Formats: sequence, C-alpha cells, structure tokens
Amino acid sequence: MAFIEQLIGWVFLFVAAFIGGAINAVAGGGSLIAFPALVVFGVDKIIANATNTAALWPGTIGSVWAYRHDAKPLRGLLVLLLLPSFVGGLLGAMLLTRTPPELFGRIVPLLVLFATLIFAARDFFNRLAMRSIEAMRRADEGHVSPAARIWGILFQAFVATYGGYFGAGIGILMLASLSLMGLQDIHRMNALKTALAFVINGVALVFFALSRIVNWPLAVLMGAGGLLGGYFGARLAKRVNQRYLRAFVVLMGLVASAYLFARSL
Repeated sequence: MAFIEQLIGWVFLFVAAFIGGAINAVAGGGSLIAFPALVVFGVDKIIANATNTAALWPGTIGSVWAYRHDAKPLRGLLVLLLLPSFVGGLLGAMLLTRTPPELFGRIVPLLVLFATLIFAARDFFNRLAMRSIEAMRRADEGHVSPAARIWGILFQAFVATYGGYFGAGIGILMLASLSLMGLQDIHRMNALKTALAFVINGVALVFFALSRIVNWPLAVLMGAGGLLGGYFGARLAKRVNQRYLRAFVVLMGLVASAYLFARSL
C-alpha cells in the first residue's frame, strides 16, 4: 500500500513537471505548478525551490532547441543580456541559501502570490509596453536604442536576481522588459526569454548543487517531465489558445498561494 502511494506521488510530480515545462515554453509561470507540487509532496520549501529549479531547467533545453530559429535574429541582444543574467542568477541563489528556513517559509506564499499577480497582469504589461514603444525607436532585428539597452541590462539584472532566488514569474517580467525595449515578434521574444531563463536557472542550479540542497531523485524524475513538457510546449506555442492557459496558471497560482499561506500559519 505504501509503495502504491509512493508511486502515485511520483506520477503526480512527473505530471506537474511536464505541465510546468510546457507552460514555461508557451507563456511562463510553470513554477507556479511544479513548486507547490513539491511542497504538497512534503519537501522542505528551500529544498523544494532548489529542486524545482533542477526539475524545470531541462525543460528550457528543449524549449531553446525548439525556438532556435526564432532566436537567430536576436543573437546580439542575447549576448548583451547574458552577463546580467549570469550575475543576477548567482546572486539570487546565494541569497536563498542564506535565508533562514523559517523566514523563507513565511515569505514564499507572498512570492507565489506576487508571481501569480504578475502573470495575471500580463495584458497590462503588454498595453503599457505598446504605449512606451510609440515614444521609442522601433527595434529592428534586435537593434535597439542605447537607452533601451541600458534599461534592458539593469532590469534583466533584477529579474535574474529574483529568478535565482525564487524564479516564478521571470518569464512574464522578461517579456514585459523586451516589449519596452521595442521588440514586437512574440515568438522571437519567447526564444530570447527562454535562452536567458536557461542561463539564470542554470547558474542557480550549479550553486544549489554545490550547496547540496537539491533532492536529486525527485529532480531527475521531474526533470524528465520538464524536458518533455518544454519541448512539446514550445512546438505547440503557436497554436495553443493562450487565454485559457493563462487562466489555468492564475487559478493554480492562487490556489497554491492560499495553500502555502495556510501551511505557514
């Protein structure tokens, strides 16, 4: 009986990672599914956060490969944002390992709620970006103004730090930032966002691994699900009805934050 319950738990985590990887590839916000799943499974929150990073990182590999053609015109912009992504991801990971478990347990429901609200406000970010784009020189094949480059570097450093620390919602933040920089093509923006997330989560994962706070058996199990979900999610991104997907992520995020709030009381 215990083995059957354990098997059901493993299947639950695999499916959660698959869904999380697919959502990350299509719209961002997959951690709102995978991280709470680990907490429900009984994993400590800091270890769950590190394990979630390890679990969903392979999904970005599949997404980067699926988006490889869309990313080609933005190679220059990708190189520009690599350094703040690397430094911010490392800084965020270091901050996580220095956060007392009790404190992290109290703030993680707020982080989940914050990421959920960011995700829910994605349309607002897009409208804000359109108003800003009218006052900026339009980006053409990744060539943006010096002011937009400075904005992009500074904001990417903030997003990467948050991403290394917790991570949920970084895709939405990066898409909003890229829109403000002048990019228009959503598929190229998704390609760039996915590549930068690969760097942020990758450097954080290395630090977490060296700090020995990753539950590797669960990470490997969920990594397989995340890899499959990330690949197929990116393949289907141009055909899926994102309105329904966003509603599902927001609903799950609200449920997860309420559950984590209740556990922290």
